[in-house]
Amino acid sequence: QVQLVESGGGLVQTGGSLRLSCVVSGGTFNKYDKGWFRQAPGKEREFVASINWSGTTTNYSDSVKGRFTISRDNAKNTVYLQMSGLKPEDTAVYYCAARKRGGTDMEYWGQGTQVTVSS
Repeated sequence: QVQLVESGGGLVQTGGSLRLSCVVSGGTFNKYDKGWFRQAPGKEREFVASINWSGTTTNYSDSVKGRFTISRDNAKNTVYLQMSGLKPEDTAVYYCAARKRGGTDMEYWGQGTQVTVSS
């Protein structure tokens, strides 16, 4: 059973930075595409960023492009989301997710970590 555990959320001022981490266990790390999603209060969950199983392809939503960077460390079975230039509208619960390579929908989800950006 694949499990994902996020950490690194917190309270930060506008313009600040945070790095989220997601440790993946229970599966072969490099056989999964990984992604970050977020859900703000009263809103639908939305895509933030993804990295494919080989680490060769990344994708970002338009709202975070140029400010956020997704990366991975195979040795630590960890995927990261480096967030900079944070804005109040980035406030949300951030979720890490994974799917088997070649899949369409994310199959595995973490419990989420809260990010709050104060103005």
